[in-house]
Amino acid sequence: MDKNLAAVYLLILLVLLGGTALAIFRQVFKTRRVEGTLAQLQKKLSQAQGTAEEYYELGGIYLDKKLYTQAIANFQKALKAVEQEEQNPENLALIYNGLGYAYFAQEQYDLAIRNYKEALRLYPSYTTALNNVGHAYERKNLTTQALQAYEQVLESEPKNSTAKRRAESLRKRVA
Repeated sequence: MDKNLAAVYLLILLVLLGGTALAIFRQVFKTRRVEGTLAQLQKKLSQAQGTAEEYYELGGIYLDKKLYTQAIANFQKALKAVEQEEQNPENLALIYNGLGYAYFAQEQYDLAIRNYKEALRLYPSYTTALNNVGHAYERKNLTTQALQAYEQVLESEPKNSTAKRRAESLRKRVA
């Protein structure tokens, strides 16, 4: 009986170690891929003018790394590159939303709101930007505007968990 129990424990330990090793390898490969893309984009963009998509991608990597100043600079370069390219409004809205997020992370809420609203002007059904506007309003303690933003999200996406959770929380504060 003790040998069977020891074998079960050993099997459980091996499964746990295997799962942990797999998770670590996946994270290492993901990090290497991101770092490779980062190095490639940095090298390319230091030698020549890039496309809006390249600057946007580099800005997104900087956001993930919490390098907000560099992210802002690259999103602004993406906006300048867009002027020279034929871009649809949805792509442009993504850039403005990323720029807004970078400003938000630096607690520059007015700039964040301005960029989120520009994203919404270009792409009115962009619920992520609308949620982000609500969050920025919350941080500025503009409860009524934040609640309006979340309720607007819920009109188009009734099952949006972020908007639902935040709106409920704000309604409790207002009541």
